[in-house]
Amino acid sequence: MSLIQALILAIVEGLTEFLPVSSTGHMIIASSVLGIASNPFTKMFTIAIQFGAILSVVVLYWKRFFQSTTFYFKLLVAFLPAMVLGLLLNDFIDQLLERIEIVAAMLIIGGLIFLFIDKLFHESEENGNSDVSYKTAFRIGLFQTIAMIPGVSRSAATIIGGLTQKLNKKRQPNFHFSGCAYYAGSYYI
Repeated sequence: MSLIQALILAIVEGLTEFLPVSSTGHMIIASSVLGIASNPFTKMFTIAIQFGAILSVVVLYWKRFFQSTTFYFKLLVAFLPAMVLGLLLNDFIDQLLERIEIVAAMLIIGGLIFLFIDKLFHESEENGNSDVSYKTAFRIGLFQTIAMIPGVSRSAATIIGGLTQKLNKKRQPNFHFSGCAYYAGSYYI
């Protein structure tokens, strides 16, 4: 991987990490277009630049990380389904990461779902981050496991999971962004 290729991948990561699109999927496609070989160094580089994006979430939301210990327990509950599935399906997930056609298809399907998201789910105006129960956190965690399919966005899966629980999508990002750090680790187990 050349310096220019690394810079392009970093820009792709930076532009896609905070959108409800798969930054990993976009980097897989960008790597393929740029002719970057899939090897241990490339995989470690991808993890490293995503870790940088996750650290920016910590910096951006640092005050929310010190609100209560209950918040952390709820994040842990949301993380458990992805951790278990990641451990059980690690080899299969690794195989999917090499299949660019699956990544492309999932990006397209995800985009189509987001075009119609407001028609698919009716959110509550009252329900926000403060109302996330342990049961709701676990259910959101179940939706996050869908994002183990390369090309499926972690944030989109979390938002859709929250909408299925009648959470207000304008108020639920606090739970989502803080949970990204927990979830992202499971993606690479």
